[in-house]
Amino acid sequence: MPCYVIAEVKVTDDSWVPDYAAKVHDIAARHGGRYLSRSGRIEALEGEAPDASLIALIQFPTREAAFQFANDPDYAPFVEARKAGSVSNLYLIDDTDLAGSIPYLGKG
Repeated sequence: MPCYVIAEVKVTDDSWVPDYAAKVHDIAARHGGRYLSRSGRIEALEGEAPDASLIALIQFPTREAAFQFANDPDYAPFVEARKAGSVSNLYLIDDTDLAGSIPYLGKG
């Protein structure tokens, strides 16, 4: 079942960004990950926009693949650099509908 990593990142020191941006998508791809967006164009449709420099949305084929990416030893130095130079929150969601009323989504 597909799942999605949502990364909300507020950059505090941008020295890590070029290397991360150039290489991490390849590490994600090794685990079946596909970036759907990595954008700084964040607008609120309702409520307030998060205090973030960018939000990334990455699709993985399975929950396990997302965890394999997150725990990949090649990714570890990039994680350390990101954590040192940002305030980051990463979330994992699946493709289910908690209410169970959307027919094309699995029941959550």
